Amino acid sequence: MPRALMIQGTGSNVGKSMLVAGLCRAATRRGLSVAPFKPQNMSNNAAVTVDGGEIGRAQALQALACGVALHTDMNPVLLKPETDTGAQVIVQGKRLTTAKARDYFRLKPQLLEKVLESFHRLAAAHDLVIVEGAGSPAEVNLRAGDIANMGFAQAAGVPVVLAGDIDRGGVIAQIVGTQAVIDPGDAARVAGFLINKFRGDPSLFDDGYRMIEDQTGWRGFGVAPWFPDAWKLPAEDALDIAAPSRSAGLHIVCLRLSRIANFDDLDPLAQEPGVRLTMLAAGEAIPGDADLVILPGTKSTRGDLAFLRAQGWDVDIAAHVRRGGHVLGICGGYQMLGRSVADLDGIEGDAGTDSGLGLLQIDTVMTQSKHLTQITATHCASGAGFQGYEIHIGESTGPDRDRPFAHVAQMPEGAVSADGRIMGSYLHGMFSDDGFRAAFLSGFGTRSEARYTASVEATLDALADHLERHLDVDALLDAAREPTACLGRDAKTG
Repeated sequence: MPRALMIQGTGSNVGKSMLVAGLCRAATRRGLSVAPFKPQNMSNNAAVTVDGGEIGRAQALQALACGVALHTDMNPVLLKPETDTGAQVIVQGKRLTTAKARDYFRLKPQLLEKVLESFHRLAAAHDLVIVEGAGSPAEVNLRAGDIANMGFAQAAGVPVVLAGDIDRGGVIAQIVGTQAVIDPGDAARVAGFLINKFRGDPSLFDDGYRMIEDQTGWRGFGVAPWFPDAWKLPAEDALDIAAPSRSAGLHIVCLRLSRIANFDDLDPLAQEPGVRLTMLAAGEAIPGDADLVILPGTKSTRGDLAFLRAQGWDVDIAAHVRRGGHVLGICGGYQMLGRSVADLDGIEGDAGTDSGLGLLQIDTVMTQSKHLTQITATHCASGAGFQGYEIHIGESTGPDRDRPFAHVAQMPEGAVSADGRIMGSYLHGMFSDDGFRAAFLSGFGTRSEARYTASVEATLDALADHLERHLDVDALLDAAREPTACLGRDAKTG
């Protein structure tokens, strides 16, 4: 049997991604070849893999923790929401279809074969696979056809550790209640539990910890306190971008679009001491003291163009430009800056054409094919080189393309206005490059002081140290070696 361990949560946002990243780094430091795996993820924040596909950004961070290249097998099913009821379905890195929620439920049984195929390839290539669940196994109404939690764990024969979030309260009920509602066979798959995000003295929870052990019959693997440096790692949810509060510095304002995508572009900027980053929420006006407004990537360009206008941000951007401010559009944000965005085949929603913001003389037509590639580029204005990636549909043409933002393989990329204050590019990941970020910020008279890649690596080490101090990591990793039959006992039968 493959050596694998699955971290499931009592709910969403309990810290599964961070726990898996920390355990991946801890296991890798023990000399093991480790790979992360998430059967099904829902996120518009994706990374481009070496095999030319895309996976969730959390799995990219976990792969970094393992010191291995990104591969589509690490996240074989990725759902990218395009509307409130529908999502693009990515299978093993490639778009399969766009499906509404009810239609996706009918799809799931046939996707399990692909999920297991990817898992077994990883297991064959590595000493250990650490798996992340999605949502919660307590959502028993979704158990039939499940590929994200217990459905996968049972099909693959993988032991499960259940993580509860004490920060949101009610952690005893979270864990005991999960056992109470799931199938006894699924409960038997659980090797134990752990508590995450504790603030204060963990010993104060000793009685509660023992109560969970007594009520469930599951062993506890420890209580992990709140990890204060989590903000230094790439965020999977735009709401989790925690820029330090600063009252001075270059003021960069990013619009939090309704379908914001690949917003990890902003994480390196948040760490710059000379930068004040504001993630602007719906209904908030663009501040008059903004130096640079960033229109980020989006999973639905025309949909978010309408959202932008509904907030009055088009009026705010026009005023910002009149004051002499700068604007940078990245991917979908770049498309919005042009004269028009046409989606004649209804690829991202209803077919049609919308007027753009008209700040760049370009026009965009959505195409069926998606650009997915890692790139090396040179910034035209500064001459700085950087690594990045493309992940978009659509082709943009127009006279402002004669003033490119960058060159990729000696070909022009992006567009810049005649006065240089409006910039657009399809390239993601540029700000992660310390050299480019320093050159870009120097154009605004701001000195770069952060070393982003080194900071992420150091934070992953600190996260692993944190888990080593507070959890029984050896026992957790040993659980991956246990038989795959019955790893716990059913509290109802003893």
